[in-house]
Amino acid sequence: MKKAAVVKNYYILPCLLLLLNLVNNVVSYKAGLVDDPFLRTSAVMVLVLCGGTVVAFLLTPALEKLVQMLHRTSKSGAGGLGEVLFLIGLGALVFWLYYQMTAHGIASLLPAEWRNSPSG
Repeated sequence: MKKAAVVKNYYILPCLLLLLNLVNNVVSYKAGLVDDPFLRTSAVMVLVLCGGTVVAFLLTPALEKLVQMLHRTSKSGAGGLGEVLFLIGLGALVFWLYYQMTAHGIASLLPAEWRNSPSG
């Protein structure tokens, strides 16, 4: 297996899947605005199905191209060190996002106007 395929399959793809999981957490969080459990469940399912389709057919190819471009740029600009730094940066970004979600809740990753208002 080529080195690029190994990096893509065992590092970049899992990072993208972790980011998709963050999006699913945001959907679940926003569904908290729906009071009825039946409608909330339906809304989550529809949003995850539609979001999964959008991610699979639009965002993943776009993100893959962006990652490949940044990967190529960092590798050509700084050689093997650039490639390693890029991969470390990608992992650090995903780790930071998950840390923020774990330590401060999913709302900490959203702009203030997107946050659910506290129930009163």
